[in-house]
Amino acid sequence: MSQQIYTNKLIEETSPYLLQHAHNPVQWYPWGREAFEKAKSEDKPIFLSIGYSTCHWCHVMAHESFEDEKVAELLNESFIAIKVDKEERPDIDSIYMSVCQAFTGRGGWPTSIFMTWEQKPFFAGTYFPKENGYGIMGFKSLLKAIHEKWKTNREELLHSAEEIVTVFQREGSSQGEADYNLIDNAIEQYQKSYDQSYGGFGVAPKFPAPHNLLFLLQQYEKKGLKKNLDMVENTLSQLYKGGIFDHIGYGFSRYSTDRQFLVPHFEKMLYDNALLILAYCKTFELTKNPFYRKVAEKTATYILREMTSPEGGFYSAQDADSDGEEGKYYVFEPSEIIEILGKEKGEAFNRYYDITQGGNFLRKNIPNLLRNRDNGDEFEKELPKLYEYRKKRNQLHLDDKILTSWNSLMIGAMCWLYRISRNKQYLDTAQKAQHFIEEKLFQDDVLFVSYRDGRNRQQGFLDDYANYISALLSLYDATFDEDYLNKADKLLRKAVDEFYDEKNGGFYLYGKDSEALILRPKESYDGAMPSGNSMMAYNLIRLNQLESDDRFDQIIKGHLNFMHGQAKEYPSGFAMYLIGLSDYFMPPQSITVVLKNKEDLRDLPFRASLGSVVKVIKDSTAEYKLLNDETTYYICSNHSCMPPVNELINTNM
Repeated sequence: MSQQIYTNKLIEETSPYLLQHAHNPVQWYPWGREAFEKAKSEDKPIFLSIGYSTCHWCHVMAHESFEDEKVAELLNESFIAIKVDKEERPDIDSIYMSVCQAFTGRGGWPTSIFMTWEQKPFFAGTYFPKENGYGIMGFKSLLKAIHEKWKTNREELLHSAEEIVTVFQREGSSQGEADYNLIDNAIEQYQKSYDQSYGGFGVAPKFPAPHNLLFLLQQYEKKGLKKNLDMVENTLSQLYKGGIFDHIGYGFSRYSTDRQFLVPHFEKMLYDNALLILAYCKTFELTKNPFYRKVAEKTATYILREMTSPEGGFYSAQDADSDGEEGKYYVFEPSEIIEILGKEKGEAFNRYYDITQGGNFLRKNIPNLLRNRDNGDEFEKELPKLYEYRKKRNQLHLDDKILTSWNSLMIGAMCWLYRISRNKQYLDTAQKAQHFIEEKLFQDDVLFVSYRDGRNRQQGFLDDYANYISALLSLYDATFDEDYLNKADKLLRKAVDEFYDEKNGGFYLYGKDSEALILRPKESYDGAMPSGNSMMAYNLIRLNQLESDDRFDQIIKGHLNFMHGQAKEYPSGFAMYLIGLSDYFMPPQSITVVLKNKEDLRDLPFRASLGSVVKVIKDSTAEYKLLNDETTYYICSNHSCMPPVNELINTNM
């Protein structure tokens, strides 16, 4: 007997996550008016499920419950079910994740919300097993209990929903005058949470959070804090040696489940790899150790080989699961290696990468170098054979939607890698991706969130604008093409108009012309990647320094004060904001170039520090004149300026 094939309202969507559920027996709806009106007309509560396509526990709940006809029957009879891709709708995700955390004390995906047709939540959780067990209510029992309460004691549920919304609508207006002490407090917190033995910060699970490393590197560069550099170098070394780095195909997984960075949660995200390229590039610049450039270039190889579309945009993520099994794609048995490489080479490879009969992950092996003092490439010639074997052995799901925010981070990473390597392929890649955004994700001066299957979706959120502005500034730093600077300036003004709260400071997550939800959050905390508010602090300060313009002075002060109020209790959770704050109080090196010959700009991206503010003047002025009728450099740092020179010695030493 053949299994019945179902089709629901998600079939018209472009999100890979939503399409994964388009043939569930659950009658899913995408977020929208149709679902809410149906819930109201049929007098049903809404079940909202939020996740993303490479989420392991989303897959588990889907297989256990959403593909089950009996569970689907319960959902379809008593609820209106809505699916949301968190990467396409970070506004919805942000609001209901906060609700989930308030209910349960923790968050995560899948996020499971029960709410009214007015979008007011009355119950929340994450993953629920299908059946009761281990003290956890099963999803079937939960559906029955909520349906019964909806029918017999709805007032209690509605009162709970109103209370929750009221609490969240009381916006905290905590502010304070931004001051430099926050930076010193953050460094102290990093030092206390630093893992001396294995690198990184805190306990398992350990996330790379490379923006934290970038902040520590900035403070080392400005103040010579050697301990900062030591923490970063040990962390980057351990990240590369561990199984969180894919030693066969390159690239980093999302986080480590253990303290050593050995066993990752195997999904690979575009944003993690972008931020890690930035951290390895900056560490190379400061130490001149080629190891860091090598890791950045290996990571870029992975991006170019597996995560770049023919049109130039970057894909979002690769799944942790293959054939329904987490990590199956990445692990090996010793016999497989010997069969491919031969006995002598295979056994040597197994020793080098700690591949044993006992295994280090479910009796199989994640290749790693944690027991190896060597960071070299002894088996570089053998890797292509294993890479091709692995590709044929298992399939790996690719989330091929192209996100403006994450693409922008990778554009910045490719620009930095170009500047430390002089390899023009990386600049070409960055420029092609930026062109893709302009062509596919930018219409009538409006950014969009995502692109897939020939369609863009959803007007952009703060993170899209903030990260794209930063990408444009990185392209300017890599080329000194003023078109990038002008676009960044124009977008910054639009972002201020769309998202900025003039009364209380800070930027809202969604713009004034976007769909209104029950709350209008301001995300300020840096999680796995920098928040939009942190990035806007950095962008405002950097653009202000590049253009020597006071138009944004009041907004900068208001925004820094808002962020101070958010960050004062736990400043180490706001690394990107602190990078901007440090540049505000201690401006980075400034290089003003009075140009005689255009060719003199050619080498400047490689000689200026990655953090330097470089302004190009095409004609002499009363303040900036040519010296000896040649291209002239005016260099200022540490609140003092040096005499003009005709030769620019590398400033990134």
